[in-house]
Amino acid sequence: MVDLLARTFNVDDFESLARKVLPRPVFDFYAGGAEDERTLRANRQAFEVMGLAPRVLVDVSAPNTQVELLGAGVSMPVVVAPMGAVGFGCRKGDEAIAAAAAAAGIPYILSSTATASIETIASVSSGRKWFQLYPLKRADLMWRLVDRARAAGFEALVITVDVPVGGKRERDLHNDFAMPFRFTARNLSAFAMRPKWAAGMLMQGVPVMENLKELAPEGSKAAGLASSVGAGFDCGFTWQHLAELRRRWHGPLLVKGVLHPSDAAQAKALGCDGVIVSNHGGRQLDSGVSALSCLADIVDQVGSGMEVYMDGGVRRGSDIVKALARGAKGVLMGRPLLFGACVAGQPGAERVLAILKDELLRTLQLCGVAELAAISSELVQQPCTSSSQASSTTHHHHLLNRHFAIASRDTTHTQA
Repeated sequence: MVDLLARTFNVDDFESLARKVLPRPVFDFYAGGAEDERTLRANRQAFEVMGLAPRVLVDVSAPNTQVELLGAGVSMPVVVAPMGAVGFGCRKGDEAIAAAAAAAGIPYILSSTATASIETIASVSSGRKWFQLYPLKRADLMWRLVDRARAAGFEALVITVDVPVGGKRERDLHNDFAMPFRFTARNLSAFAMRPKWAAGMLMQGVPVMENLKELAPEGSKAAGLASSVGAGFDCGFTWQHLAELRRRWHGPLLVKGVLHPSDAAQAKALGCDGVIVSNHGGRQLDSGVSALSCLADIVDQVGSGMEVYMDGGVRRGSDIVKALARGAKGVLMGRPLLFGACVAGQPGAERVLAILKDELLRTLQLCGVAELAAISSELVQQPCTSSSQASSTTHHHHLLNRHFAIASRDTTHTQA
């Protein structure tokens, strides 16, 4: 395993490795987006068309990546994004990623739909912990989650507001994959092709979403599979409900899933401490705008007094620099850490964060920036190529990746 990790040089290496160890339905659930996956691709394209204009002859012998997030120091401006159903790819994966975040000195956000409970994460992680909450139809359960997070010492609450209904994820439909998870005649062969994974499920049982066990299973028919995860979410949750949450939670409160400047301004007016500019990783509304493209307008709208984070498409240390140059206080990262844990547990997640930090340091030095506070909008230029060229190039790489992925699956399936 040590040799394997030593041969990983960028965070996308872990996605390729995870494809080889996970059943296709599980991998697609993690990697996929909604419908035609335009928004999923747009998150990366937004970074690809943005160039950096470095300064030279600056003393960058000791670049500093430390910054304060919500009033406390972190080693770099990165927060682990909330991720659900991690245990389906990596048993105790939530715990592994939380421990990796603590070791790296960055905050970890536990998802409401995690396969580890609030109390479990509190017991295994000594680092900074935030709790992500979905608006639930069962208001009594939602408030109990808030109380449990407070009692377990989670310092901040992150309310996700961009999933009034679940997105149409067609990969999941084709794979007959849904939450609550079950084996079916259509997906059984795909799971059988990963016998180690299947054996773990048979011997240890299917993981459950520990914090939402009280919710009754819904969405069992094929037509409702893609949206079954969101069946218990409250699509009637409004600004009035957010105001009530603000009154009942006395710590820092962030609103995740904001793409419009007016929504960010309204969240600030209600006393929220931050917004996370996010399109849910392209997993809900397809044809939605990229998170990075909305960032500067939202920062301009809310001004000082509110921290603005960006989530979606961050894969390189240079991406962090670009997001900060557009005004972000920090960025969230999810999928690469999940794939790192699926490949190698906590060491895999730690390797992802180590690669990211090394790239961040290197980018700062090459851009003539000694500390994060020196990053300004003058550092970025957009586009570095024409939009049509970037779109064509990204589409070309997408097709190549699909070709090699299919070839890899075919080879792996033959070997299995």
